[in-house]
Amino acid sequence: MNFKEELGQKTEKIESVIAGVLPREEGYQKTVLQAMNYSVTAGGKRLRPMLMSESAALFCDAQDVRALPMFMAALEMIHNYSLVHDDLPAMDNDEYRRGRKTTHVVYGEGMAVLAGDGLLNYAFETAAKAFDDCRTSDEYGRVAASVQILARKAGIYGMIGGQCADLEAEKAGDAVTDEMLLFIHEHKTAALIQAAMMIGASLAGAGRDEVARLEKCAYNIGLAFQIQDDVLDVTSSLEVLGKPIGSDEKNHKLTYVALHGLEESGKQVEALSREAIDILASFPRRNLFLEELVEQLIYREK
Repeated sequence: MNFKEELGQKTEKIESVIAGVLPREEGYQKTVLQAMNYSVTAGGKRLRPMLMSESAALFCDAQDVRALPMFMAALEMIHNYSLVHDDLPAMDNDEYRRGRKTTHVVYGEGMAVLAGDGLLNYAFETAAKAFDDCRTSDEYGRVAASVQILARKAGIYGMIGGQCADLEAEKAGDAVTDEMLLFIHEHKTAALIQAAMMIGASLAGAGRDEVARLEKCAYNIGLAFQIQDDVLDVTSSLEVLGKPIGSDEKNHKLTYVALHGLEESGKQVEALSREAIDILASFPRRNLFLEELVEQLIYREK
C-alpha cells in the first residue's frame, strides 16, 4: 500500500471515531448541538488525531490503547472550537472555511460562541470517558496525565496564550520582535500538535524522557509548518493554494518571512524538519508512515 492509500484509510477510521462520539441533535439545546456538529463535520485533514494515533504506535500497537479514540476525538473538537472562534467578526471575521460558510454565518454570532464553548466542554467530557475503560492503576495514571497535557496545551499556557499574543501583535505592528513571533507560532500552532504527540505517547506507556522528546519534535513540526505557510503566502498562487495569496502583507501581519527573508525561512524549515524526523527515527519502534506524514505536512504546496 502506498502512502496516499494508507493515509486515506487512516483518515476514514478517524472520521468514524469522531462520528461515533458527536452529540445527538435533540432537545431544547438542539441548535447549539447542530452548530457544534456543523463545524466538526466540515472536513479537514484530521492531522492532530492522526498524529496522536501514530505517536502511540511508536511504543505499542495503537489499536490496543483503549483510551486513544476518546482523546483523538477530544483533540479534534478543541481544534474545531478554536476555528469557530477564530472565524468570528471579533477575531478574523472569515465567512468561509473549508469551502463552506463559517459557523457564525450560518447560525449567528451568539450561537457560534456557544458552539465553540460547547465543543471545548464536550471535548473534556469525551476525554474523561476514557477513565471508564481503565483496568489498572497504570492506565488511570496515563489517562490522568493525558488530561493534564490536553488542558495545558489548549489553554492559557498553550493555544489560547498564543492567540492572545497574536492579537497583541496586531496592535504592535512593526514593533513585533522575533521572540514574540516565535512565541505565537509555538503556542498558537505547535501547542495542539504537541498535545497530539505527547498524549499518544503517554497513553501508550512512554516514559517522561520519551514524551519530552516528542514534545520537542512537535515543536519543530509546528514551527516549520507555520513558516512554510508564510512562505506559501508569498510564493504560491491562488490556483495552487486555494485561497488568496499575499494576505499577510495586505493585513499588515508580520511574518517569519518578512523578518528573515525567503532564503533564510527555507533553511529554517529544512533544519527544523530534519531534526523532527531524526527524533522520530531515534525510537526503537520506527513508524515510517509517521515520518512520511511529517514530511508531507511540512513540505506541502497548499
